[in-house]
Amino acid sequence: MTQTADQGTAQCKRPGCGSAVPPGAGRGRHRVFCSDECARRYHNDARIPVPAASGGPGDGDPLAALEQALRQAAVLARTARDQAAALDPARVRADIAGTEAARRRAEAAAVTAQARQAESDAEAQALAEALQAARDDTAAARDTARQAEETARTLAGELDQLRRDTAAEITAAEENASRQAAAARDAAARFQRERDDALAAARDARTTADTETARARQAEADAREEAQRVRDDAARERDALRESHAAQLEAQRALTDAERARAERAEAQLETERADRRQLTSHITSNGHEPPAAPARTGARSK
Repeated sequence: MTQTADQGTAQCKRPGCGSAVPPGAGRGRHRVFCSDECARRYHNDARIPVPAASGGPGDGDPLAALEQALRQAAVLARTARDQAAALDPARVRADIAGTEAARRRAEAAAVTAQARQAESDAEAQALAEALQAARDDTAAARDTARQAEETARTLAGELDQLRRDTAAEITAAEENASRQAAAARDAAARFQRERDDALAAARDARTTADTETARARQAEADAREEAQRVRDDAARERDALRESHAAQLEAQRALTDAERARAERAEAQLETERADRRQLTSHITSNGHEPPAAPARTGARSK
């Protein structure tokens, strides 16, 4: 149950009133009385009356005096139990531990903000959790107070013992409350200083992150320029290699054409020699005389 729901359904703390408590402004402690008049009447009823001087057997109604004493005893018992519940050392230690845990969560949020640059989100989440825990504690305190009021109505038979112990308990409770309030103020001031230090560290971390980001962007621009220069150099080398390869192909083609022409000339000369030999052979076989001298060669075989 949240604090808003408690404020909208809670009843006035003064016995016998039963009016609903109006909702508060949302900050500070919530109201427990429906009006200032009920608050004054509640505190007036809680005061210990000064015994009147006994005038005689006929002064006042004993039943009315007993009823008044029982009502005041119930109010005093409820007040003492509320103060004792509010000033329970275990609860105070739990509140201090919760505050310490909230501080540690705030430090963890600041460290996380340094890495992720999300300081505001983490701090808001930590504050929301602390607020929800405070609301839950308030609801539990209200439930405990209602149970204490119901229990106090059954303690009419212990009126004499309650009168003897109430003054000592209230004094001790006030002293304990003063000490715990001072300790709580000191702890709150210390936690405030630690939160300010964490915020300052987070701001420094964000500044450092911005600087590193600028450096990374400059390095990226330099790398991009270097890559562009490498691509330009590679393009120039590729064009030079293409031109060299084309020149080599052209030279190889010219050499191939020269070799083909030389081979054709050699083949033509070979054919000429074969024709001469065939002619000489036919002449020898037809005449039976000595062969004439071989005609001069028309050309020399290419090497």
